[in-house]
Amino acid sequence: MLLQPYLTFDGDCEAAIRFYAEVLDGTIEAMMPNRGSPAAAETPAEWQDKILHASLRVDDEVLMASDAPPGRYSRPQGLHVSIGLSDAARAERIFNALAEGGTVQMPLEETFWALRFGMVVDRFGTPWMINCEKPS
Repeated sequence: MLLQPYLTFDGDCEAAIRFYAEVLDGTIEAMMPNRGSPAAAETPAEWQDKILHASLRVDDEVLMASDAPPGRYSRPQGLHVSIGLSDAARAERIFNALAEGGTVQMPLEETFWALRFGMVVDRFGTPWMINCEKPS
C-alpha cells in the first residue's frame, strides 16, 4: 500500500508547489492546468490556468496537489503533513521556511523523543509537523 498526501488549494497551487519544491529540495514531476485538459470545458474561464493536478517528488516520496474547483475549497483541518528527518539543521531550515508568512503552532524545539519537533501552518494554509528523532 502506498499513502500519498493530496493537498488542495484555493487558486494558489502552482505557487505552493513551486515553494515546496524549493524548500524540500524536490522535483516537480507534473503541473497540469485545467486549460487543455478534458476538464477545461467545465471550468470557468478565470480558472483555466489553475492547477488540475501537480506532483512533487521529494526523495522517494510524492506529494500531490491541485486547486479546488471554484467555491469548493476548505482549509485543511484535523491533519498535518509530517516530515521525518535525521538532520536537525535541515529540520530547522525547512521549519523556518514553512513558518515564514505562516503560523507557528508549536515552536521547533527539542522534546523527549526528538532533537527537533515543531508544528506550523504555512502561508498557503497547509499544516506541517517537522520531526527530527533522536538517534536510538
